[in-house]
Amino acid sequence: MQRLQDRVAVITGAGSGIGLATARRFAAEGAMVVAVDIDDETGQKVAEETGGVYRRVNVAVEQEVRDLFDGVAAEFGRVDIAFNNAGISPPEDDSILTTGIEAWRRVQEINLTSVYYCCKYVIPHMQRQGKGSIINTASFVAVLGAATSQISYTASKGGVLAMSRELGVQFAREGIRVNALCPGPVNTPLLQELFAKDPERAARRLVHVPVGRFAEPEEIAAAVAFLASDDASFITASQFLVDGGIAGAYVTPL
Repeated sequence: MQRLQDRVAVITGAGSGIGLATARRFAAEGAMVVAVDIDDETGQKVAEETGGVYRRVNVAVEQEVRDLFDGVAAEFGRVDIAFNNAGISPPEDDSILTTGIEAWRRVQEINLTSVYYCCKYVIPHMQRQGKGSIINTASFVAVLGAATSQISYTASKGGVLAMSRELGVQFAREGIRVNALCPGPVNTPLLQELFAKDPERAARRLVHVPVGRFAEPEEIAAAVAFLASDDASFITASQFLVDGGIAGAYVTPL
């Protein structure tokens, strides 16, 4: 499929995991990919593989984000898709009883404030075009509670979900769609590292997934490509769950 032919797509956190899989999927569907990351080596590799360009941006710094979108618009003439996907989940973000304020703030800056910046500075370009698709990475934890808490991560993803819904409503009649992608647990390097250290922790989570496994990054990328494309032209302000049935489950199959 070439649903994204000649569209300019900016992907933050493009160096690995969901971002990398989405960069590949977007390129396969014809998009010009602007891969954004803070790891020059992985970011450049993504750009070379997809035939796109790499931009080193700290998404927690407002001016860098503003320069990113202004620069992309100046270079390519437009910004059609923004996949605001960069995020962190550090081990020091745990129960509210043990998580310090510095860990709280760091996660909020990367996971939530950066999405605010990205939306703030891409929307004016989409307004001039009269069209655009913004996909913000939230999480299934934005709609479910967990006793194994990562308090700042959970709060940040809830914020992404609420903000995306608000923007989707506000700009709907200007042709700009804004959706919150809510993945379930994904088989990414971050998750592999976490669960390789603690198989019991992995098993405790896996039992709640009706399909019996974690998602692959390519499966999430397929959902992002759909939301970015005109196939999703009537979808905005949504919480788009791609979670293997977790949010709909009470008791899972044996």
